[in-house]
Amino acid sequence: MRTPRLLRRLRSPGLLVCALVATCAFGPSAARPPEVTRVRADAATARAFGRYAERDRAPGHWTGGDSTYSVPVRGGELWVFSDTFLGTVRPDGSRPPVTDDGGSTPFVHNSFVRWDATGPHTVTGRDAAGAPASVVSGAGPGDWYWSRAGIPDGGGVEVVYARYARTGPGPLDIAWRGNALGRFGPGGMSRPRSLTPLPSSAGISWGAWLSREDGHTYVYGTEKAPGPGNHLHLARVSGQDLRGPWQFWTGRGTWSGDERRSARLSGPDGSALRASDEVSVVRHGGWYALCTQRADQPFSAEVQLAWSRTPNGPFTRPRTVFTAPEAGPTGTYRNRNVFAYNPHEHPELEGRGELVVSYNVNSLVPDDVIRRADIYRPRFLRMTLGHAQTAPPAS
Repeated sequence: MRTPRLLRRLRSPGLLVCALVATCAFGPSAARPPEVTRVRADAATARAFGRYAERDRAPGHWTGGDSTYSVPVRGGELWVFSDTFLGTVRPDGSRPPVTDDGGSTPFVHNSFVRWDATGPHTVTGRDAAGAPASVVSGAGPGDWYWSRAGIPDGGGVEVVYARYARTGPGPLDIAWRGNALGRFGPGGMSRPRSLTPLPSSAGISWGAWLSREDGHTYVYGTEKAPGPGNHLHLARVSGQDLRGPWQFWTGRGTWSGDERRSARLSGPDGSALRASDEVSVVRHGGWYALCTQRADQPFSAEVQLAWSRTPNGPFTRPRTVFTAPEAGPTGTYRNRNVFAYNPHEHPELEGRGELVVSYNVNSLVPDDVIRRADIYRPRFLRMTLGHAQTAPPAS
């Protein structure tokens, strides 16, 4: 398989440094945040995942997943997935039923795909019988971990996980139970070298995004809001080890060691901002871009950006910059049950003046992603940023 241009560029140290610093395009003196001047599908990267999904017949081979976080690692990129289908895609584009339904398709709640100079490689755990299993497994069949964001940890990776449990028979009958940190060494990604409980006393699912700046690691979390969407929270740890003492943004210009004092991040009018369950907050010069799914409408297909001068807000009103064409009865699949969700940035893949964003596609009817394996794969966008020319708005 030919490695796509976007992923080949990871091997360019100069570009990686420019992307991580993220100050080369927009200086701190800009009066208004950058504007998105162009959005285009990054079809090459989406096709690369599609070719990888369909090229192999091994039972532990990745054929689709969601969450789609990424972490730069030595020699390439680690893609972090939550619910993952493994195994085979048939010539007609379908996959066999999952093993729990009598088929041959393994299904796990978290996995990795490591992409290096030799191409992509699926990473899962193994159960007692040697069959593919989640990298981080729950205590039983009704208890599991979904992946949140990851971040480099020396030669390895730290990944935050959210523990969930089933509360009923329906696909949405689930409940969040707590947060944990998985630490992975450079030579052993199939199981964590440690799994450490993280703050979980305030109903906040931490790890929606991770970033480092000014000697701190910042951790964004989501709290389920009444109605659609989530409230955003922010915590930080001194240094790089997320096992250290946490501080929580109080919304009053201070940080507290008490998670119960964590404040909801706000929009331009001071009210609590709403966002999707997975987001990104990435610095571009003097501005921080919050990438989120539109959160005031259930199952919205709109990707939105909001901007702030600081990691903790206040953020501008989110504005729609893209609508996923796959979703809904008029979308690519002409299926009202298909929806798009949880966009976020991949800053280590970005060049000067651009955002690289992924989003996930799924269906409310599980059989849809069995009949059409290509539904359940990440899509990618490239957004071009330009300077705003008008005076700053009133906050």
